[in-house]
Amino acid sequence: MAGGIGFVLSFIALVFVHHAAAQKVHVVGDATGWTIPPDTTFYSGWAEKNTFAVGDSLSFKFPTGSHDVLKVSKESFEACSTDKGIGSPLTTGPATVKLDTAGEHYFICSVGKHCLGGQKLSVTVGGSATPGDAASPPSNSTEEPSKTLAPADSPSSSVPEGDESPANSPSSSAPNSSESSADSPSSSVPKDAESAKAPAPSSSTAVMATIYVTLSAIVMNLLF
Repeated sequence: MAGGIGFVLSFIALVFVHHAAAQKVHVVGDATGWTIPPDTTFYSGWAEKNTFAVGDSLSFKFPTGSHDVLKVSKESFEACSTDKGIGSPLTTGPATVKLDTAGEHYFICSVGKHCLGGQKLSVTVGGSATPGDAASPPSNSTEEPSKTLAPADSPSSSVPEGDESPANSPSSSAPNSSESSADSPSSSVPKDAESAKAPAPSSSTAVMATIYVTLSAIVMNLLF
């Protein structure tokens, strides 16, 4: 029994380890580290070779007292200015910065003229897909029935034009019949649309429910 419980706990630990592994740590400049680069485009070229996501971290490796890391605005980044610094500079190396939001992030070294020498970095952080994006395809399917109903309007308009005889009874009855026939498909469409709009459970919820049920079944078998 103890071995079975240990297996379950190990499985849960693997799930959390896999989630943590998805958050990557990027060593800025790789082997070069965070220093005055050989050319001013060194760090921009390094950033282009890497892909950054929300939850990742930047590791700035530098000797304490020689450099620092200061997050700044785009204007300060381009001008190598500390006027619009975000927070306090990180002066102890190595320094780690977590990328917790999507968008552009700008960093410079505020020591001396290091920034003018090319010691600055800008990265673009991409966001993950949201559940709302996965639910967008069903909305397209509800629009299809409304497009097929367009020909239903043609009989009501064609009957009065062709029926120009003095007999008023056919002309008056024809629009009524066409209106009733046109109304019947439209009235049935909302039912189909309502059924199509029924939200399907997200894949992540289904996976978590499956894992929960599986773990519960294993624990119950081990205990009883």
